[in-house]
Amino acid sequence: MDAAGETGMFLKDGDATLDYCVDWSAALAGGVTIVASEWAVSPQEAGGVSVVDDGVDGAAARARLGGGAAGHVYLVRNRVQFSDGCTDERSLTLRVEGR
Repeated sequence: MDAAGETGMFLKDGDATLDYCVDWSAALAGGVTIVASEWAVSPQEAGGVSVVDDGVDGAAARARLGGGAAGHVYLVRNRVQFSDGCTDERSLTLRVEGR
């Protein structure tokens, strides 16, 4: 992960529905927990990548992502709020390819 909060580039088939997660354990010192997690995909377009389901599992925020147009690139952001009132954001990039 770089200083801008980018977690990396991932390949995805447009017909696949897959789980992705962000491990927030490094931010959870001293009993801090994740109290809210939001996922956003851009660009939003017909047939594009969408969040099918999401949740928090301990120190990880997860999203099940489906869809996507072959040849398109999507930025997926996870923004969390911690129990100490702080917020943070990480992003990943999905490139959709037909397989």
